[in-house]
This record gives sequence, C-alpha cells and structure tokens, in this order.
Amino acid sequence: MLDAFSRKAVSADSSGSFIGSSELADLKAFIADGNKRLDAVNAITSNASCMVSDAVAGICCENSGLTAPNGGVYTNRKMAACLRDGEIVLRYVSYALLAGDASVLQDRCLNGLRETYAALGVPTGSAARAVAIMKAAATTMVTNTNNTTEPKRKMAVTQGDCSALSAEAASYFDMVISAIS
Repeated sequence: MLDAFSRKAVSADSSGSFIGSSELADLKAFIADGNKRLDAVNAITSNASCMVSDAVAGICCENSGLTAPNGGVYTNRKMAACLRDGEIVLRYVSYALLAGDASVLQDRCLNGLRETYAALGVPTGSAARAVAIMKAAATTMVTNTNNTTEPKRKMAVTQGDCSALSAEAASYFDMVISAIS
C-alpha cells in the first residue's frame, strides 16, 4: 500500500526526476485536508457495525428469500459471515480513504472476491446491494449530512466542504460493487 507521499516519490524515482511543483501542490492539498480525511475515516469506523447491520437487514427486507431455508443468510453461520464480510469491506474502504489510495483495497480485498462469493453460493446481486447501502450511509457520514431527528448522531468534524472526500469514498465502494457484480 502506498500513501500519497510514497506514490509521488516512487513515481518521480521511476522516471528519474525530482518531485515537481505540481506534485508538491497536490501533497500540500492532501495535508491541508488531512483532518477532514481523519474525520471521515473516524465517522465510518465509529459507525461500522451499525452500517453493516443496516445493510444486511436492508437486503433481507428487500429479498425475503435470503432468510428462507437455503437462502443466502438462512443460518446463523451465514448471517455472521455476511456481517463479517461487510465489516471487512468497510475496513479496507477506510484504509483506502485514509491513504488516499485504492491499492490496499484492490490488493487485499477485491482480488478474487466475485469468485469467492460464487464458490460459497453467495448471491452476488445481494452482496453488491449491501455494499451500495453501506456506500449511501458512508457518504452521508463523510459529508455529515445524515438526515436524522436525533442531533446526537451527527459528529463534530472539521469545517469545510467534504464533497470531494465523499466522492472519493463513493469511488472505493463502487470498486467493490464492480468487483462483486
């Protein structure tokens, strides 16, 4: 896994040049938004269990056949596996968001994911839908725009526009959805 700094250094080293002014400007912007990035990762990781359980409950409500005998989450063991997998996906998305780089997500989570789910008999459409539900929850947490009547659910975050960070997080979830589908 490479963070934003390592990526710039490796890129410059492989081309035999110094890090240029545009790369330094990119790194300066990355540092300036560092607290926003940390707040976004904190929002996701602090709410991971709720996000995953809401996503799995959502797919079970949308498709009641999943909880029927021979369904994708019929036994306690299968339900526990779904919850575990959802937390793993969120963990790697948060790693990628913190580093500003998707390589850890691609290397450690996405390689062979579709084949693994197919071998286990997991309905990939339902798994992708669960990730989409987690994506919606995560992006609202990153922008701190969750619509709730309970103000205590909103987190104290660094002020400023987080739409680019939310879009970045969404792109990582889209990678997972694409890998599953």
